[in-house]
Amino acid sequence: MLKEKLKKYKIILASGSPRRQQFFKDLDLDFEIRLKDVEEIYPPELKAVEITDFLAQLKADALKNELKENEILVTSDTIVWHQNKALGKPKSAEDAFQMIKSMSGTTHEVITSVCFQTNTASTLLHDITKVTFKDLSDEAILYYIENYKPYDKAGAYGIQEWFGFMAVTKVEGSYTNVMGLPTAKVYEYLSTLV
Repeated sequence: MLKEKLKKYKIILASGSPRRQQFFKDLDLDFEIRLKDVEEIYPPELKAVEITDFLAQLKADALKNELKENEILVTSDTIVWHQNKALGKPKSAEDAFQMIKSMSGTTHEVITSVCFQTNTASTLLHDITKVTFKDLSDEAILYYIENYKPYDKAGAYGIQEWFGFMAVTKVEGSYTNVMGLPTAKVYEYLSTLV
């Protein structure tokens, strides 16, 4: 449906994430993947959505000078925001354990920002989803880390895996946002371009 309407545009997804790539396929959109290494460092004073907005724009800035007139570059960034702190991807099993343990029995926010960049303009949107975990035993956390190795996931967990089925008691907002892309908002924005 939207694919037909967007024919005059070329959508470029600047993401190595298999989940984000699958979302674009599942949304029935034609797209090309274009990657550029970007050091994801943000000013320490930034908080919550300011961080993801900054990083999504940073990723877009790395490629914007290469864009042709009909190209729309899509970049995004996701963090888990918990206890006034950003939880990114864990660096080790210990790091993953500490992240998950800190969220046990509490509610945290998953924040994703998406940047739509053309050769002349940039639009940022974001989504925030609240996720509640039940109280988790150390044994369950260790089992998950050992068997699912969630080192490529913000907050050290994937809601679409065993952990999400076992640990998540409540989701307020977009489920796909927790997986790394607020698909309804992305689709809605692309619909406004035609």
